[in-house]
Amino acid sequence: MHISTDPWVWIGVFLTLCMFSFLWRENGFYRFGEHLFVGVSNGWSVAFMYNNVLVPNLIKPAGDAFKIAGRDGLSWALFNPFQDTNFIVILFGMIGCLYFTRFIPRVSWMVRIPIGIFMGYYTGLSVPAYFQGTVLRQAGATILTPEKMTGLWEGIIAVLVFVGVICTIVYFYFSKEHKGILKGASWVGIVFIMIGFGASFGFTVMARMSLAIGRFTFLLRDWLGLVQ
Repeated sequence: MHISTDPWVWIGVFLTLCMFSFLWRENGFYRFGEHLFVGVSNGWSVAFMYNNVLVPNLIKPAGDAFKIAGRDGLSWALFNPFQDTNFIVILFGMIGCLYFTRFIPRVSWMVRIPIGIFMGYYTGLSVPAYFQGTVLRQAGATILTPEKMTGLWEGIIAVLVFVGVICTIVYFYFSKEHKGILKGASWVGIVFIMIGFGASFGFTVMARMSLAIGRFTFLLRDWLGLVQ
């Protein structure tokens, strides 16, 4: 047994035990660790956003534009949104500042402007990407082709995927009462849905168990030196 003398290890041990103390009951040590985690995460996020988003995309382009305008005078090139140095970014910065109107009751409605722009832009960006990367690929994987029947197991898996997709779609088809073949197909669809939910839940549980094992390994190896 060789207990670590590294102060950072002891700090990590203290915070780990603070979080594990919630297994007993909620207490001051757990709240301290929780609040410290939230505070450090928010501080890191603000610093990251400032250095990696605001500075390269707003402060530096606008600052360089002011320097060029002061040296050479104003020109239309400084208002070209396709140039790295331009004044247009100031407009986007002002729209972003409208988020803070949420704290001013009389003009709080203006927060809808940046939210609407943000949601509209990323919806238009993500929907085609989702269809191309997920929906179309899923549809392609569902179609039975001779290439998927090259082997026994490959053929069985291809048929299972086809049956699972079709029966799951039938389960969510509510325009006609589920009777006869629709009832049987919807029941098969429920089975596939439960298998999918079960696999997803099992994956989540195993991920959490992996994190717990990592913490116990840290305590027993890095702190107490009981395991190698």
